Amino acid sequence: MGDNRVVRPGRHSYNTKSARIRTILTPGGRHVAQKIKKTTKGPRCSDCKCSLPGIKHLKSSAYKNLKKRERTVSRAYGGSACGGCVRMRIVRAFLLEEQKAVKKLLAERASAKK
Repeated sequence: MGDNRVVRPGRHSYNTKSARIRTILTPGGRHVAQKIKKTTKGPRCSDCKCSLPGIKHLKSSAYKNLKKRERTVSRAYGGSACGGCVRMRIVRAFLLEEQKAVKKLLAERASAKK
């Protein structure tokens, strides 16, 4: 059995959240340390705070290097609200307009009776 000890990359000697490593076995049979990147929670819906599907979970600074189609979803409120919340907004706006139209119609009927 060979030696499976590794030298930590960089000058950080403690296994903190920002300095985590994974031991990798190279094709030559050596064990080397590979730094693990921290994962982010990713973009969240502005209304319900759920994770937005279709958008990568990257650091804020990494989004500038992505294509526009990878940063957003081609829909109204694409990169800020999820589909369910957008649907609710549309339905709510439609129902409010319908309610206004019904109220106006009832007011016309009431004035016509007088």
